Amino acid sequence: MSEGATSEIVDLLVIGAGPTGMACAIEAQRAGFSTMLVDKGCLCNSLFHYPAHMTFFTTPELLEIGDMPFSSPNQKPNRSEALEYYRKVAEFYRLDVRQYENVERVDGGDGNFTVHTMDRFGRAVQHRARKLVIATGYYDLPNYLGIPGEDLSKVKHYYHEPHPYYRLEVLVIGGKNSAAIAALDLWRHGAKVTLVHRGKEIQKSVKYWILPDINNRIKNHEIEAYFDSVVTNITEDNVTLATRRGKVTIANQFVFALTGYHPDFEFIERLGVKLDKANDRCPVCNPATLESNVPGIYAAGVIVAGERTSEIFIENGRFHGKLIAEDLRRKGVAA
Repeated sequence: MSEGATSEIVDLLVIGAGPTGMACAIEAQRAGFSTMLVDKGCLCNSLFHYPAHMTFFTTPELLEIGDMPFSSPNQKPNRSEALEYYRKVAEFYRLDVRQYENVERVDGGDGNFTVHTMDRFGRAVQHRARKLVIATGYYDLPNYLGIPGEDLSKVKHYYHEPHPYYRLEVLVIGGKNSAAIAALDLWRHGAKVTLVHRGKEIQKSVKYWILPDINNRIKNHEIEAYFDSVVTNITEDNVTLATRRGKVTIANQFVFALTGYHPDFEFIERLGVKLDKANDRCPVCNPATLESNVPGIYAAGVIVAGERTSEIFIENGRFHGKLIAEDLRRKGVAA
C-alpha cells in the first residue's frame, strides 16, 4: 500500500495481533463481520519475545482460540509450539494481519474511524473501520527502575536465552516467576548469578515447581541473593545495592531488570478512553460488552484489568472476543 493510502472500510479493526486480538477477529468473522488486525510487531509479538525455551504455566487446551485444538505431546506446551499453533490459526481463518505497523493516532468516531499507522520504513498508512478493539497487552512496556545507569546497553528488561552470559557476572532484579526462571536458567548454563529483590523472600506465588528450585539454589549459595534490597546505581563494571547490611558494590557485566510491565495507558487515553484511577486504572467499559466510554471502541485482554496485569491471561482473555462479537451482532454493524 502506498504512502497515505486509505483501505476500504472494515467492520472491525483490532489493534494488537496477539492471541486475544486474534480471538476477537475470529469471533467477529464468524458472526459475519469483516476484520483486520494491526500490530507494531509480528503476529503474537509479545509471545515471540518470551524466553526462547519458555514453558507455559498452563495446558494446551486453555490456550486454544477459534475452537481449534492445540495438540502438544507435552502437558505444558512451550513457546515454539504456541507460536506454531497461532500461525496455523491465523492461516485457517485467513486473518488479515498487518504486521509491523505502529498505530500513531485514530480519527473519526463510531461507524467511521480512521486508524493512522506507520510502517517500519516510516511510511504512513491509513485504515478505515466501523468499530475498534484495543488488545495491545502490556509486555512491550517495562517498569523502569529510574536509577543511574539503567540506560547502559548491558541492562536488559527482557530475558531470552542463557548462552551469551556463560561465565559472566549477571544480576537479576525481581522476585516473581520471570526473575526466578531467568536466574535458574542462567545459573544452569554457567553464568555467575546474583539475585536482588526488594521483598523478604521469593514471592510465594511463583509456580510450585520453580519455587523450591530457586530457594534451594539460594540456600546452597549457588545463586547469591540479596533480599530487602534495591539497586541504586549501575556502572559499566559493577552495581551498587542498598541492603540490610548497608551499601554493597559487586562486580557485574549484565543486568536483567525483570520488574514487570504495564499497559500503554497513554495510548489508551489518547483514544479518549477514560481510566478509572480509583480502580487500578482499568479502562471504563461495559463489563457485559467491553465497549468503552468511547462509542465503537472496545477493550480486550489484559488491558481490561488496568494495572492488575496478573488477573488476565490468554486463558481468560480469549473469551473477550465472544462478548464483543455478540454486541456487534446486536447492533448490526455491517453497512
